[in-house]
Amino acid sequence: QVQLVESGGGLVQPGGSLRLSCSASGSIFSINTMAWYRQAPGNQRELVARILSGSSTNYADSVKGRFTISRDVSRNTVYLQMNSLKPEDTAVYYCCLNIRTWTQPVQAYWGQGTQVTVSS
Repeated sequence: QVQLVESGGGLVQPGGSLRLSCSASGSIFSINTMAWYRQAPGNQRELVARILSGSSTNYADSVKGRFTISRDVSRNTVYLQMNSLKPEDTAVYYCCLNIRTWTQPVQAYWGQGTQVTVSS
């Protein structure tokens, strides 16, 4: 079994910063791609950023230069540092990790979601 726990969301003023964390635990053999998605009310879930096993990264155009994704392999944790936040960044943020367990092939596991609200 695998569990993902997210933390770090909240209310922040425009221009502010937040750091999201997502930690995986359980019978994990390996983790390759780690990613953050977000979903605003009435919108589809969209990819925000992802980091591959070789540490290369991809970002949505809307967050380039403001958000940074990173990972701590030893802690099975992925982070999303969000700077210069804008009201349009308001959404529920989900982590998604591609995990191989000791008994199952690679599959995607999702966090429970954390609310980020950017408002004055």
